[in-house]
Amino acid sequence: EPVPLFLSVDEEGGRVSRMPGELAKLPTARKIGNTDSEELAGQIGGIIGRELSGFGLNLDFAPVLDVNSNPDNPVIGDRAFGTKPEIVSRMGIAAMKGIREQGVIPVVKHFPGHGDTSVDSHLGLPVVEHDLTRLRKLELVPFKQAIQEGADVVMIAHLLMPKLDPEHPASFSKAVIDDLLRQELGYEGTVISDDMTMGAIVEHYDIGDAAVQFVQAGGNIVLVGHDEEKEKQVIQALRDAVSSGTLSAETLDERVYNVLKLKQKYNLTNEPAQGPDIKQLNRDISNILKPYGL
Repeated sequence: EPVPLFLSVDEEGGRVSRMPGELAKLPTARKIGNTDSEELAGQIGGIIGRELSGFGLNLDFAPVLDVNSNPDNPVIGDRAFGTKPEIVSRMGIAAMKGIREQGVIPVVKHFPGHGDTSVDSHLGLPVVEHDLTRLRKLELVPFKQAIQEGADVVMIAHLLMPKLDPEHPASFSKAVIDDLLRQELGYEGTVISDDMTMGAIVEHYDIGDAAVQFVQAGGNIVLVGHDEEKEKQVIQALRDAVSSGTLSAETLDERVYNVLKLKQKYNLTNEPAQGPDIKQLNRDISNILKPYGL
């Protein structure tokens, strides 16, 4: 029996949506946050979960737990539930649970917080000058809460945080993944990188090296969103790292067991999907949004 594949998508609702046009549009996280209704956030999460599972998708790169603390942020903006950690925590966790209840694995992102950047990491490498004291007060709050509520997967942002690690972006930094996420926050779940083909990485680093360092630092899944050549490069780099002893086979096995455990927890199968009931979903979306005037 082959191990079922993760079939993943960026489905946040709002402007980051991959759903076909026949499905009613979902409001942005900001609009949901403005209602201050955890019930609504949970219902929207449930809708997203139903849409994805209907199409046979089982891993969703959502919800966004970034706090939109910088109004000039070019990449987060209305993808965040709000500008305060407290509202982001409540809404984000409700959305996470709504997705999870439909048997779809939610991925909280972008650890340790992409909210206060003025560079889009799809294009370049954002530098965030905050130290741990500030992060603990603001950016880390929603992630800490989500971990306490059983977050299954955390996505690591491509951010350079010189106060934590002047050498490596968060996405392959031991200080961020191991010291902060694993040790300080006690996180034992699965760690996925943000897309390694983004400008933040490929403009500055070798994608193979970045992938190996990510796994060394405690990461489980290297995300390579585009370009088969780059996928091959990453797989080859991991193989070479094991044969040269840079990465021990035990470490690699340990990272993989974590992923297999997650697939088992969600009972992923290779059964074909039935296709979602579009009419019913659209009716439900309309009924959920109506009371809030959305």
